[in-house]
Amino acid sequence: MTGKRDVLDEPKRRTIIHAVYLITALDITWMFLQFSITPFLAKKLGFDTLWFGYLQTTVGIIQLFGGPLFGRYADLFGARVALSLACSATVVFFLLLAIAENPLMLFIHKIPTVFMHVLPASQMVVADLTEPEKRADALSKLGLCFGIGIIAGSTLGGHLTKQYGESFAACVGAVGSVFSLLLVLKFIPKTTKFQAPTTQTESENKSKSVFNVGEIKKLMEYPGVTLKFVVKIVAGLPSGIFQVMFSVIALEIFELQPEQNGYLMAFFGIVQMVIQGGVLGRLTQKYSESSLLLLSIGLSSLVGLGQAYMQSVLHLCLTIIPMMLSISLFNVIIDSMLTKSVPSSETGTMLGLCSSVQSLLRTVGPTVGGFLYVNYGYSSIGIIQFLVNIAVFVYLWHRQLKTEEHNQ
Repeated sequence: MTGKRDVLDEPKRRTIIHAVYLITALDITWMFLQFSITPFLAKKLGFDTLWFGYLQTTVGIIQLFGGPLFGRYADLFGARVALSLACSATVVFFLLLAIAENPLMLFIHKIPTVFMHVLPASQMVVADLTEPEKRADALSKLGLCFGIGIIAGSTLGGHLTKQYGESFAACVGAVGSVFSLLLVLKFIPKTTKFQAPTTQTESENKSKSVFNVGEIKKLMEYPGVTLKFVVKIVAGLPSGIFQVMFSVIALEIFELQPEQNGYLMAFFGIVQMVIQGGVLGRLTQKYSESSLLLLSIGLSSLVGLGQAYMQSVLHLCLTIIPMMLSISLFNVIIDSMLTKSVPSSETGTMLGLCSSVQSLLRTVGPTVGGFLYVNYGYSSIGIIQFLVNIAVFVYLWHRQLKTEEHNQ
């Protein structure tokens, strides 16, 4: 960290981090604006539920492979280039959406999502510019930006689509993404790594290839990384399935109207803002990351049990608060622990791998969730979340006790 201070003083780092928060909030706003456009446009172009599912799965697959590669690209070429690429891809994405007049174009406009990884790039910048003990708190503020984006994007997208049509709303997203790109060029430095690049030999340059899968896989060899990554996948999958199936459950089980569903999404955003902005920071200052990880997994298991037996919209709203707390706490803590387990020069690649886990959930979640919902009912999703998370909780708790005994 001493070298990092030599490169960027404290006020400069604070300005960069605040700029990253703004860029992230704007990016999430444009993405949720898009979520208000695509379903209506897909329906207008003749998509049924099955084909719309194929469209969503396509995005998941593209970003599943794009996340780690983009993260490595960010490590090699720096934060400014990486975020510029992500914002430029978002501009192209919205322009293609604006001119989409047939089903094929709706699929084609998803291709730029391979580069659209503003959030992991922003996480890399924050991780690079913060002290390890303050990293979890700083990363949690990105979740606050996420909550702001949910509310602003959903509201703006719904209004623009209703009043002016899908193409106009997509053009607004493109213009907004251009503004985000200008912020990147103005405030984000070429690199946020404290180790300055040196002249590379030919063999070193070969290992620095973006497409060197061996270098990406090598991250798993650092102590504790494999276990943490497996925990991220296994413990995160059940809650991810519920999130993917949430719209179906809200529509078919609780029979919510579009307007009511919009209010519920706004409630999601408000709860996330409160948790990320006012709760997580205090928790990370008082308790160790290992204790908070256990808390998030244990709480998630109880949330699954509550979701399995909820009978009304009131029950659903009551489960949302602990659900958002467990998800937010789990994601922030596990990502913070993973970035601390690798050198600063590899944080972008690691966060790219973390983002690919979310893409994996979007890829397999609809299939697994749909199978469980159709064959065993929505309560089966909550029961599985309870069983999986309680098993992970017991394993990690037992492992932590053994570690403490060994240290004594």
